[in-house]
Amino acid sequence: QVQVVESGGGSVQPGGSLRLSCAASGCPWWTCYNMAWFRQAPGEEREGVAAESRVGAIRYLDSVKGRFTISRDNGKDTLYLQMDNLKAEDTAMYYCAAGNAKTMLASPGYTEWGQGAQVTVSS
Repeated sequence: QVQVVESGGGSVQPGGSLRLSCAASGCPWWTCYNMAWFRQAPGEEREGVAAESRVGAIRYLDSVKGRFTISRDNGKDTLYLQMDNLKAEDTAMYYCAAGNAKTMLASPGYTEWGQGAQVTVSS
């Protein structure tokens, strides 16, 4: 059974940094082919933030390009999201997901989800 666990959320002032981590245990090769970060703010739809495949393909949401960096340890099925220059609009619950989605930043095709980590950016 696959387990996906996030860690590293918290509160930070605008301009600050946070790093999220995600560990997927018991994940078959194809099930964790893509791993991604999604976020959902209250009253908003869930959106894909960043994703990386086993072969190193990477996608970012336009609004986080240049500020967020995704990285992955394939040997451990571990995913990271370094978030720099955080803005108030980045405030959301961040979810780690794994799957073999054809569209890397779209939630259909991601079958394994973590419980979420709250990120709050406020002065």
